[in-house]
Amino acid sequence: MNDAFDFEARFAKGLPATQPKWTAFPKYNFIGGHNDPESIPVEGLIESTARVLRRRGQTIATYNQDCGPLGDIEMRKFLAGKLAKYRGMSTTPDDVLVTSGSGQGLELINEILCEPGDTVIMEEFTYQGAMNRLRARGINIFGAKLDDGGLDIGALETQLDDLAAKGIVPKFIYTIPTVQNPTSSILSVERRAALLSITRDRGVPVVEDECYADLLWDEEWPDSMLAMEGSDHVIHVGSFSKYLAPALRLGYVVAPWSVLSQMIACKGGGTGALEQMVVADYMQNHYDEHVAALNVRLKTKRDALIESLEVNFGTTAEFDVPPGGIYLWIKLPEQVDTLKLSEAALKAGIAFNPGPQWSVNPDAAKSHLRICFANPSVEEIREGVAKLAEVCFEETGIPPRSANVSRE
Repeated sequence: MNDAFDFEARFAKGLPATQPKWTAFPKYNFIGGHNDPESIPVEGLIESTARVLRRRGQTIATYNQDCGPLGDIEMRKFLAGKLAKYRGMSTTPDDVLVTSGSGQGLELINEILCEPGDTVIMEEFTYQGAMNRLRARGINIFGAKLDDGGLDIGALETQLDDLAAKGIVPKFIYTIPTVQNPTSSILSVERRAALLSITRDRGVPVVEDECYADLLWDEEWPDSMLAMEGSDHVIHVGSFSKYLAPALRLGYVVAPWSVLSQMIACKGGGTGALEQMVVADYMQNHYDEHVAALNVRLKTKRDALIESLEVNFGTTAEFDVPPGGIYLWIKLPEQVDTLKLSEAALKAGIAFNPGPQWSVNPDAAKSHLRICFANPSVEEIREGVAKLAEVCFEETGIPPRSANVSRE
């Protein structure tokens, strides 16, 4: 028998590392952006599916239905209305491009704006997926300083001036201003206005990723930057993954037609029509109640996570209490290497995201980790954190046994 055909010898150069075969999620799954399974509105989606297929099912006989390449018209109408009501935008359905998840939207932005050797500025701690996509294209990434209020605008202005002195104008600044990933900070309206001013003056576009903006319960929603004066250099990105279901793969981009038309040319095909039709129908009827109920559940899980960390790690785990979202960004003592800790934890059935994977400068987040609290149950959160503390002590001596008490 002949040897198996060697595809690997014919692979292109520069590909990312291959993925191992998937087996199953670990028992205590604190990774990624998975959602709360009990919050998936199964019955409501079934009703919307039946309703929308009876009403509009024949439109799926053609590519892009009868709506054109921007996406399903009812989906875009829902998004334009939601963004006007909750994010302050003056947006029409023709300003919205529906994408296969926000990741496709970010990749299309990279494709139309970036070439190898270009420079992009991101927050120093940021979304790994956006960072990896840029690095795969040979883009130089600079980390912008964060503080308790999010992006440090003064430091960013100095950074832009230093780059300009070297003849470098970034292709764009990527920011997650509302419930930042991974820190969960909220950029104030004053800082948003300042960011718009300094970037517009320097001719630098802003990519505003607001995938988590719907999940805010302890603070008031600030306006999106695209809703503010002097924002015509902003590209807005959003998603249904975090407040409905990530496996639906639905996202969107709001931008001028000059940008959207080029993105359509690069997109090379539409996004699944049935998902758009069903989600638009459901959200038009249930957005407020669905998001309110989800936020109640997420806040309960956040509180359980914080309580468990205080009981099991004491003061050795430092964090700010997030006002929304699905993540907690935690700093352990400097001697803890969370990359190594994650390997030991996984053997015990615990998965979390090590901080270096979410940092432009991995060394700056060596002792950080990110925990997603949306997917596991409250009981799993409590059990998983207790077990993580045991693994951490066995590997590092942290937390000391005397530290395993609640904070005062």
